[in-house]
Amino acid sequence: MKPKVILVDIIDPKTTPEESLARLNELESLLVTYGGFVIIRKIQKRQSPDYQTYIGKGKVDEILEEAKSTKATYVIINNLLKPQQSYNLEKIFETHNIQIWDKIDLILNIFAKHATTKEAKLQIELASLRHLGPRIFKMGDELMRQAGGIGTRGKGETNIEIMKRHIARRKQKVKDVLKKIEKNQSSQRRHRKNSGFKIAAIVGYTNAGKSSLLRALTGKKVKVQNELFATLDSRIGKVYLPKVQGSVLMSDTIGFIRNLPPELIHAFHSTLAETIHADLLIHVIDASDLEMEWKIETVDNVLEGLECECKNVVYIFNKIDLVMKDRLESLKEDYSALNPIFLSAERGINLNELKDRIGDELLLNGN
Repeated sequence: MKPKVILVDIIDPKTTPEESLARLNELESLLVTYGGFVIIRKIQKRQSPDYQTYIGKGKVDEILEEAKSTKATYVIINNLLKPQQSYNLEKIFETHNIQIWDKIDLILNIFAKHATTKEAKLQIELASLRHLGPRIFKMGDELMRQAGGIGTRGKGETNIEIMKRHIARRKQKVKDVLKKIEKNQSSQRRHRKNSGFKIAAIVGYTNAGKSSLLRALTGKKVKVQNELFATLDSRIGKVYLPKVQGSVLMSDTIGFIRNLPPELIHAFHSTLAETIHADLLIHVIDASDLEMEWKIETVDNVLEGLECECKNVVYIFNKIDLVMKDRLESLKEDYSALNPIFLSAERGINLNELKDRIGDELLLNGN
């Protein structure tokens, strides 16, 4: 049975209705990807989150009653909870068998669902340990106080020290293994470079059609699904460019998302290395997406954080087979400054134009 979920968002009173709707729509898309379904959406307008429970005592009581009456099993907060907030909420809801997750909890569980390689699984474990650690420490502080107050060495204090050491050891072990994997990948990149191969990295908002494009260009059998974060691992295939009579290696990796926490980007640093070290970026945009404007900005911001903002970028508007002719003409006019290519990876429309552009970009920039 799919879990019943209440989604909760805190927004600034100045937030537009469109922005508010977009925020919760994305959270619901994440939930559907995980495998749950929404029974209630809750929005609270506040200048700042409540220090103790993020959503405030009155709203907590209201959500708890609704969760009990609807037999909800999860309440998911559309933001990052601080350890104290998470702990306080868990104390309130756990007696009714209702779990509290924040946005990172949901994303990490989706990542765990889609991870297939050893590297991806280790990256998710590391991110989970970093996210879980502060919560455990806060819980340990509470146990310590219950055991007799500050300065005592009761059972609670002993437990927290044990947990701290265990988490620290496991994090270091995972880091060491990932460092070895990254070193091997770095060696492979150097080998490709010395062999004259160039890399064009496919980037974009999650579910924009990156995997479909990789499959269409390379013939590589890759997972293509209409859900967020279907791809976590970096995949590489070779594409022949008729115009320059040569080949380029095309890589595809994890999709970006609005407010993707820095700790998750850091955890996937080795996977994103193909993007960081690429000779050319292919930014894929879903032409049928009515919210594309801020998604384009989100991807650009993530690339800036990865120090990729100075790389040459070819903008691709994908899924044109799903767009009406009038809207397509408007997009061409509105985004003409990007000099984009309009194509359909699924239908194979204008793929040769993309190959020619890639060849031109690599030649023009001395690659």
